[in-house]
Amino acid sequence: MPGLHHVELWIADLEQARTEWGWLLARVGFALDGDWSGGQTWTAGGAYLTFTTSPNLTSAVHDRRSPGLNHLAFKAGARAAVDAIMADAPEHGWRPLYQERYPHAGGPDHYAGWLENSAGFKAEIVADAS
Repeated sequence: MPGLHHVELWIADLEQARTEWGWLLARVGFALDGDWSGGQTWTAGGAYLTFTTSPNLTSAVHDRRSPGLNHLAFKAGARAAVDAIMADAPEHGWRPLYQERYPHAGGPDHYAGWLENSAGFKAEIVADAS
């Protein structure tokens, strides 16, 4: 069956990822499925997302403008859920992006917010189509 099986993100600071990503993933419906000294796994919808450290990292900061991952987009449900996540995000290590165009930075028919964490990862929080 086609579909996404998993994504593994290498991170430099596991405790920071546990705090920032853990908060966001819980808010969009993921469940913590594994936690060990070098990482965590979160599951939702039959796929999983793993954060892990590696001695092979070439930088402590993710550059979403370089070749590779630009951002991950998450379904959040109703527009009110997106608004609540965006309002709470700064208290959890996430900086809102494109605020001058929120919630339609992706176009007039796309209700979403974009966030960047302290390590430079970007997440898009998407509302259900109305």
